[in-house]
Amino acid sequence: MAYYQGELIGDHPSIQDVRRLIGRVAASPTRTVLIYGETGTGKGLVARMLHEQSTRARNEFVDVNCAAIPSSLLESELFGHERGAFTGATTKKAGLVEAANRGTIFLDEIREMDLMLQAKLLSLLDTQRFRRVGAVHPIEVDVRFIAATNKILLSEVSAGRFREDLYYRLQVISINIPPLRERGEDVLILTEHFMRKLNARYDRSITGLSEEVENIFRRYPWPGNVRELENLLERIFILEDENRIVARHIPDRILRTVRAGTARVAPPPGTAQPVLPSAEEAECGDFHQATVAFQRRLVVRALARADGNVAQAATALGLSRHALRHQMMKLGLQGS
Repeated sequence: MAYYQGELIGDHPSIQDVRRLIGRVAASPTRTVLIYGETGTGKGLVARMLHEQSTRARNEFVDVNCAAIPSSLLESELFGHERGAFTGATTKKAGLVEAANRGTIFLDEIREMDLMLQAKLLSLLDTQRFRRVGAVHPIEVDVRFIAATNKILLSEVSAGRFREDLYYRLQVISINIPPLRERGEDVLILTEHFMRKLNARYDRSITGLSEEVENIFRRYPWPGNVRELENLLERIFILEDENRIVARHIPDRILRTVRAGTARVAPPPGTAQPVLPSAEEAECGDFHQATVAFQRRLVVRALARADGNVAQAATALGLSRHALRHQMMKLGLQGS
């Protein structure tokens, strides 16, 4: 993902941990890595960093989106085929696994791979050998496999959509990329980074954000993560003329989300009993909406029981005072 320019931007401890883990894993001899992360968090970037920081960097990095290639073609794309292996196979073709020999192959959205092909991949991981479609003799390769998914694979295993043995084979080393909404002030650090790049690209001189927009950016949950942030900023650079980003530049859907969240969870001044989202609210909508609603309920109840005292509420929740303050800022809560 070019918007990171080859590095993970941000100072949040969770991103610092990811950077350290990338360095350790890249330098290790392991041949399988699994990356978890929501859409737009930078899974492809992490995969490329793992390659570029390893001894394999002098060889190929092959990027394969398993969701973008029809299942009927994916096996041939990965493993290649012999002439006459199927209708239309008029020549012999090497696959992407061969192209990645002594390098790295990145299998994005691996959960989209069908069960039959998963079995063939498992065999390749175990033996570093495979056969082209229609071939008799195996080919030996030396490849690091990096797989990525935005779903919890164990639930895919339970549903019968992903092989359990392949799951455990991939799970030896896993890297979890945190969503932008959990990275605190990184949203403003990334904003500054993107604005420098966009100023150069569009020959603009936008100097910063209004205080209101900074607060909006902190409180908005960013379901599309870093990609959504960059796309929003580019839209503003294209459509707006001012030299500063202000609230009227922000799409209504974002403003509604932020205002609705603040209105629903902020306790009335001097009132110990806050307004909570209902159980139905917490259980409806997508995964992120349900998770945020649940977090609100926990924090608001803890604050109510502590009469708004942040230190006492933090102790009850098993958080540091600073961590709870950060969560409250995102949720629009108040405390003493």
